Parts: sequence; structure tokens; C-alpha cells
Amino acid sequence: MAQQLIKLDREKLSCSICLDLLKDPVTIPCGHSYCMGCIKDCWGEEHEEKTHSCPQCRQSFTTRPVLVKSTMLAELVEELKKVGPQAASPDHSYVGPGDVACDFCSGMKVKAFKSCLVCMASYCEQHLQPHYSVAPLKKHKLVEATLKLQENICSRHDEVMKIFCRTDQKCICYLCSMDDHKGHDTVSAAAERAERQKELGVSRQKVQQRVQDREKDVKVLQQRVEVINHSADKAVKDSEKIFTDLICLIKKISSKVKQQIRSQQTTEVSRAEELEEKLQQETTELRRKDTELEKLSHTEDHLHFLNSYPSLSHLSESEDLPSINVCPLSSFEGVTAAVSEARNKLQSVLSEEWAKISLAVTAVDALLPQKEPGTRAEFMKYACHLTLDPNTAHKRLSLSDRNRKAKLMAADQSYLDHPDRFIERWQVMTREGLTGQCYWEVKWSGKVLIAVAYKDISRTGTRDKCGFGNNDKSWALECYSGNYEFRYNNIVTCISGPQSSRIGVYLDHRAGTLSYYSVSETMTLLHRVQTTFTQPLYAGFWLPFWLPKTVGDTAELCELK
Repeated sequence: MAQQLIKLDREKLSCSICLDLLKDPVTIPCGHSYCMGCIKDCWGEEHEEKTHSCPQCRQSFTTRPVLVKSTMLAELVEELKKVGPQAASPDHSYVGPGDVACDFCSGMKVKAFKSCLVCMASYCEQHLQPHYSVAPLKKHKLVEATLKLQENICSRHDEVMKIFCRTDQKCICYLCSMDDHKGHDTVSAAAERAERQKELGVSRQKVQQRVQDREKDVKVLQQRVEVINHSADKAVKDSEKIFTDLICLIKKISSKVKQQIRSQQTTEVSRAEELEEKLQQETTELRRKDTELEKLSHTEDHLHFLNSYPSLSHLSESEDLPSINVCPLSSFEGVTAAVSEARNKLQSVLSEEWAKISLAVTAVDALLPQKEPGTRAEFMKYACHLTLDPNTAHKRLSLSDRNRKAKLMAADQSYLDHPDRFIERWQVMTREGLTGQCYWEVKWSGKVLIAVAYKDISRTGTRDKCGFGNNDKSWALECYSGNYEFRYNNIVTCISGPQSSRIGVYLDHRAGTLSYYSVSETMTLLHRVQTTFTQPLYAGFWLPFWLPKTVGDTAELCELK
């Protein structure tokens, strides 16, 4: 019985007045059924002579019908209640929040199964059957039930919008096409959909490709994170061991110094005590002799005096003892000074090495490589303010414009001596060290090497030792007479590119990228270096000697705004 009730339309057992399942169902002479309470309330306490009518079919009864409970309907309702709402067919489930209601159901609305784009109505499975069996309705376009059917109706003409206006990029009805959109480029909505469907397919391919790319990136990133975690753990463990070894070495040396000091202390104190004992013994002997001599000096016996004096007056030879007054006191202050000097040297070394260690730590990057900027506006996001350091400038270079411009002069300038100053090469470096992403531009004339270098590049020596681009501590682009050459570690690479008196330099220290650009109306890449930088970099210029011109060449750090 329950299985049969599942197929039974719940609406048939509902009261059309309260829209709920029948309670004490009664059937009136026209055949319609109601809750006894509902029909009584509808008819009211009217007199028998008044006319009564059916709320559904409006059939009138001159005599008020006698209301008798329908036993069979009551039983069906009770059975349906026992089965419960979960037993109802999904096709006959009732509308809930956010559901689409069947437009043809009366009373309790049933959830719609499909929507018709021709009828502009939604149907439950029962009311949808004609669309499957009636020939004209079979041609209608059915879609999943939707609440957006009203969006397909023209608000102005109350007509279905089946036309697409390409001029205004909107859907319109046929009346709109003859009115406000007359003369516009219009096509059927179906034709436009077909065209957009092709574009959608291409868009989907792009999206799917990007999804695949991003999934690959995610996988790579996860692998990198795993590698970084493993590498970080190993680095912490290894560095702790190294520093522990270093601490142990310092403690060992400290212990040796302490042991050596104490040993020397014991030796010197023992020697001093031994000497003190000998001195004390000699002093005692001398005091005894002095007493005898004094006694002899008071005797009145001349013969006794003469016989005793030779033996008493004779002093025995003293041991060759060191003179305390002559020898200066030698203390352990020199040891303290030596240890202090060692500490200062160690601090200096650790300070220098810490910069390298810190840079090595910050150079670790788990993220995927960042794309290099493509336009000057994008490069300008990384613009940095640089100034030339007078303490590094060769004496033949004159600095001006707030230490942003260097000019090669015929005579030495009045610079004081400084350990950072370049001696042999006509070079200068900036004050600021560069890490991260940085961009700057250089305006040049004559012959100039635009360089970046480590701070510890030699300030004196041969061309290979201290010249920008001639060693493994510097990279340089040489610009002169319409030519470009790139130099690193004394290897020269000839470069072709548009001539410009302005060169842009982009550094991504972490990514190990150094790029030179010819800057004019557009930016043209001249040369790019891919390497690993182990220290902060400093921008610099080299204005070398060349014939026929030797003075007047300039290099200037441009003010970027």
C-alpha cells in the first residue's frame, strides 16, 4: 500500500482551502472534497434556505449539503502520513527555499522539473508530459528549471527577447528591433549564442590550460617547500654543529691560555720563592757575622782582636743571584692585550662574514621565478636612489650634481687618502649596496663602463684585479662610439642594439638576474646575465683612457620620478 501511495499525487489528498492534507475529509455533492472544518468555515453558520456553492467549481446547492466524513479518503490520508514525506517521489516534492515552483500546479506548489523557453513557464514532471507527447510542444526548448525566466521577457513590450543587438550588446524583442534598435546590427539570439559558444570553447581551453599550468606550479611549489624545509633543517643542524665546533675551539684555546698562564705563574712564583729563600738565608748569615764583628769591635784584648779579625772580616763569595732592582717587572698584561687583539680580529672577520651568511639566507626563494618587468612604467616600480661615494672615486674623477655625476678630468682632484679609493683605475662606486629588485638609469657620453661590483673588489693592482668587468667580482657594459660590449671575468661579448645615451639597469639580486636596456621611446634589452650573487652589489662607473679623447667623458645617475 505504501509503495502505491508513493506514486499517488499528494495534491489530490490536499484541501484546496487550507492547502494542507485533508483533516476529517468530507465530499460535497459536486464531488470535491474538503476538510470538514474548512468547508464549515467557508459556508459559515448560514440558514438552510440560503444558497451554498463549491469553492472550486462554484456549483450552487439550494439546500445546504449534509457534511459526512469520507472514510476512504480519511484512511488514505492516514496511510500517507505514516509513509512520511521522504517516501514521496522526487518528481512530486514540494517547493522549498530557492526551488523553482511549477507554474501549473494549483494548491501546494510542486518543485519544477524543467523550464520551457518558448512557453516561458516551468513545469513539474506531471505537467511537463504534454511537451513529450504533443507534437507542437515537442519542438519547444526545455532547460533545467530556472528562476531567471523573467529575465528573458522584455520589460517594455512584455515579449520574449529572441534577438541580440550587436550594436548595443544586449538582448531585445522583435518590437525593440523595429523601434529603438532600428538599423542596428541584429542577429537571432541563437546565432549570437552559437558565435559566443565558439569563443567560450576557446576561453575554456585557455582556462583549462591555465588550470593545468597552475596545478603544475602548485606541485612545483609544494616540492620546493618540501625541499626548503628539508634544506633549512639540515642547514640549522650543520650550522649549529659548525658554531658548536667554533665555540669548542674558542673554549679550548681559552683553556690553553688559562693553563699556560697558570703554569707560567707557578714557574715564576716558584723561582721567586726559591730566590727569596736564598736571600733570606744569606741575610741571616750576614746578620750573624755583623753581630760577631760588633762584639769583636768592643773587645779590649788586642791580641784576640788581631787573631779573630781576619776570619771574621772575610765575606764568603755570594751566589750569583739576579738583581731585583735591575730587572724590570714582567707581568701578564701583554697576554691580555694579545687576547684582546685576537678578539677584535675575530669580531671583524665575523662581521664581514655575517653579511655573506645573511645574504645566503635571504637568497633562498621558494616562490616561482618572477617575470621581469616589460615596460618602463613597470621598471619604475623598482627605481632606487643612488649616490656616488667620494671615498671610492679615483682622483682623476670629479663628482657633481649631489654626487650623482662623474667626469673624467685632466688633473687629479683634491681628495684625501682613503682605503676605499681606487688607485690605478679611473673608477667610482655608489654608497648604497643593492639587494632585492632594483632599477636605475645612467646617462653617458664618451666611453663609459656601467658596472655592478662586490664591495671587496680590489682598489689597487693590475687591470684584471681591480678593473670593472675583468674579474669575477664585477660585471660591466662598455658603451662607446655606437658600440656595446659586455665584460665579465675578462671575457668580452659584443652586443648589437639601438644606440641610446641612456642605459637602464635592472637587478633582481635574489633571482640572480642582471639586465641592461637601451632606453628611448621604448626599452630594448641589450644583455641579460643569469648567475648567483653571493654579496650585495654596488653600482659603479669606469671612465677609461682612450684615444683620441682622454678627458671630458661623463656618467650620470639619472633622477627617476
